[in-house]
Amino acid sequence: MELLQALADSGSPVDCVVYDPFIAWVLDLAKGSGLLAAAFFTQSCAVDCIYHRVYCGELKVPVRGSEMVVVPGLPPLRPEDMPSFIYVHGSYPSAFEMVTGQFQNIDKADWIFVNTFLQVGREEVINCMSRTWKVKAIGPTIPSMYLDKRLQDDKEYGLDVFKPTTNVCTNWLSKKLPKSVIYISFGSLAQLSVEQTEEIARALTTLNKPFLWVVRSSELAKLPKNFSEETSEKGLIVSWCQQLEVLAHDAVGCFVTHCGWNSTLEGLSLGVPMVAMPQWTDQSTNAKFVVDVWRVGVWARADEKGLVREGEIRRCIKHVTEGDGEEIRENATKWKKMARDAVDDGGSSDRNIQEFVSTLVSSLKGVN
Repeated sequence: MELLQALADSGSPVDCVVYDPFIAWVLDLAKGSGLLAAAFFTQSCAVDCIYHRVYCGELKVPVRGSEMVVVPGLPPLRPEDMPSFIYVHGSYPSAFEMVTGQFQNIDKADWIFVNTFLQVGREEVINCMSRTWKVKAIGPTIPSMYLDKRLQDDKEYGLDVFKPTTNVCTNWLSKKLPKSVIYISFGSLAQLSVEQTEEIARALTTLNKPFLWVVRSSELAKLPKNFSEETSEKGLIVSWCQQLEVLAHDAVGCFVTHCGWNSTLEGLSLGVPMVAMPQWTDQSTNAKFVVDVWRVGVWARADEKGLVREGEIRRCIKHVTEGDGEEIRENATKWKKMARDAVDDGGSSDRNIQEFVSTLVSSLKGVN
């Protein structure tokens, strides 16, 4: 409220608030101040649909058994394809309340935006959501210079959780052959076990492929002793990097990912085949779409102890980068074009943004 008042006093009053539904109280504040408001969902449409059905009581948790789960607009899902909050109910109670609480006041929103584009969100999913709300796909919300290139100064998100080592990475990549590098990153939150880290390290050691592996400083101790030194001729380990720069680089041919939505959408939009290694939250659902819907990757499956073994990791990487993965690589290229087309002039997401701006301006003229 103080911020809204300060902006009004400065001569730049707020007319519309775009907010993240994870902080649902912002919508109440906006409407209480007489402002228009737009919710911006930052997870996939599929995951939003699942959480909403749980919130409404139409999907009971925990999901158990071997029967496929049917959600309108989505492909049939196995219980383990569901978000972990649904499959392992009670594992993170506060997070579960947050993801379902997004919908507690959503009917008050004037618009609902989703960070996806029409083809990725599956038209039937977006149409299903649109029966209840005014849903508009406006993604991928990736800086323009990586897609349509219409905004020359739009090169980064403007926020890095960690200090990136961009020059080190790009200089190293520039010396590698096209599509030869395996890029591995599990985001800013996932904490792999020592055993899982060792399995990945062994796979990279035995593969005859260069790799760039992001290992946060807090996780470095989990690497096998002398691993960095022994693989220095073909591998680079960094604590963080500018992921868009890496994925957009021509040298990168495979993305081993936890399938967080931002990483998934970036990999898809930049045409990089993926090896899915989901850890928790929405990541298993995203992996399902990577593998079975968009067909741009493979799922590295864990064994009965919950570990993805060296051989499975090696098999998956070889599959997406070598002869057998030709269809995956072709599909990745197709999705890259569709992402660019969506945000380009006249594309589906571009039209939705222009429509929002026009409607907002008209609404304000009516008020004033």
